[in-house]
Amino acid sequence: MRAVVYDAVGAVPEIREIEPPACPSDGAVIAVRATGVCRSDWHAWRGHDPVPLPHVPGHEFAGVIEQLGPAVTGFAVGDRVTAPFVNGCGRCAYCLSGSAQICPDQTQPGFTHPGSFAERVVVRAATTNLVRLPDSIDFVSAAALGCRFATAFRALTGHGPLAGDAVVAVYGCGGVGLSAIMIATALGLRVLAVDPSPAANALAASLGAVIVHEIDGEADIAIDAYGSAETAFASVRALRPGGRHVQVGLMLGADSRAPLPWDLVVARELQVVGSHGMAAADYPPMLELVASGRLSPRRLVGSEIPLEALGVALTTMDSPIPGHAGIVVGVHEK
Repeated sequence: MRAVVYDAVGAVPEIREIEPPACPSDGAVIAVRATGVCRSDWHAWRGHDPVPLPHVPGHEFAGVIEQLGPAVTGFAVGDRVTAPFVNGCGRCAYCLSGSAQICPDQTQPGFTHPGSFAERVVVRAATTNLVRLPDSIDFVSAAALGCRFATAFRALTGHGPLAGDAVVAVYGCGGVGLSAIMIATALGLRVLAVDPSPAANALAASLGAVIVHEIDGEADIAIDAYGSAETAFASVRALRPGGRHVQVGLMLGADSRAPLPWDLVVARELQVVGSHGMAAADYPPMLELVASGRLSPRRLVGSEIPLEALGVALTTMDSPIPGHAGIVVGVHEK
């Protein structure tokens, strides 16, 4: 099969013919129809998040089941599916309680094993991790759900009460941030957004956000959707007493030890939580909102490109193209 492969950290990704993946007894081989290009893929390519080399990136995908292992139940060859970027083992207490996103034995396509910048990708523990797609959700929209949109959905709805008049601050209007803005607006919440990019701000405003340069003590929920010492610190400062900071953007390298304004955390009794994707078991409410039209992840797609262009899209994340905003999705010919 064809796949995008890089041999070393920072090496130019190339299209190659490689062996197709074998189907695990508890897994599935998915014929990929669409796959997103995510900043997390860039982190791995740049060596911030170690992966086995040579490597096939890609963890946001949708497609059709091509093969099923004998231990898989509830799915059939030909089903239209997607999967979270975190695949739980399906056996541990976390998975059995519905928290596969924090499974200690998790696998991640595009990180622990070859990903979806290819014609086929493997999902392990498929009974736990596959998500059947409603017919009304196309593959490009579904690929936009897999990491950024689902992560934003749980970041907003999965960590405690969400008052109907809440003010949400979003730092970083990339894929996660724009997803959070769309979801919060659909839920009737007021959204303040901070990003240095005019193009990202324009898209955020079109989704209902108020664009600001600084927030101090105004928000009930603040989401760092970018992942840096600066944005995490600002996100906590944005909260009013009793507010909740949700760290969604990856904090890697030196940022993994970034300081926070702990004086405000104590004085304002703030919550500081991490959010790591969303388990397949939690997808149905989100899919219902997408199928009903209240959420439209397709609006977040800035460009659709062929498999051959995925490597270039990954490398250009070093220096984002001025004027470009939204999610890049690779679409496979079929």
